[in-house]
Amino acid sequence: MLLAIRNDNENVVIDLLRRGMDVDTVSPQGETLLMMAAREGKPAVVRAILASMPRLQSRSPIGESALMLAAIQGHTDVTRMLLDAGAPVNQPGWTALIYAAARNRVDIARLLIGKGADVNAAADNGINALMMAAREGHLQMVLLLLEHGADPKLVNTAGHSALSLAVSRQHAEVEKLLRRAGVNN
Repeated sequence: MLLAIRNDNENVVIDLLRRGMDVDTVSPQGETLLMMAAREGKPAVVRAILASMPRLQSRSPIGESALMLAAIQGHTDVTRMLLDAGAPVNQPGWTALIYAAARNRVDIARLLIGKGADVNAAADNGINALMMAAREGHLQMVLLLLEHGADPKLVNTAGHSALSLAVSRQHAEVEKLLRRAGVNN
């Protein structure tokens, strides 16, 4: 099955699932079949796995879901498929939107927001999508998040705001944008 996923062999995946392989089987690393296919960006395999009704809310031992893996890798088509299948957009902890913000996946962020992603949702350390985008200097992502109600005044558990993260990484354009949005510290 692992080889079939890597090789994007939809027919082998379908055959193994039809023969009774549990769709929620996990790898030695604790990733479900769906997570592996989503991370690899294999739409045909993802479609085959989704047809067998996997648990969409499953997370790996480090807290990643299939949706998060598709988002961070920039697999827009797989992200859309997972969302259409009902993958939860808002879960506690790290979110697909934070992952998309980290890698400047603006199209994926739009999809997630369109499906109700909480733009102010924060991970356990208090970091949210706006902070992540500001820290990485992703101007278009910062703009998108602000346009959809991200609160630039929030701080993480270390006391850093989106602005302070942008300043610390010398992202002048992001800093200017956040200051225009009314943030002063």
